Amino acid sequence: MGKISSFFRNVSSEMRKVSWPKRKELTRYTITVLSTVVFVALFFFVIDLGITAVIDWIL
Repeated sequence: MGKISSFFRNVSSEMRKVSWPKRKELTRYTITVLSTVVFVALFFFVIDLGITAVIDWIL
């Protein structure tokens, strides 16, 4: 039981040392991630359409 409480004390201590991003930075990072996800999803959607068209043309 002592190991578990020691672990959580160490976790709490380390969490106080974390440098959390400011609201402006967090907003910028969130927009960057979301726009990247949308871009990659659209990219693979277009690639999938192209592969489907090629397969339909072959068959």
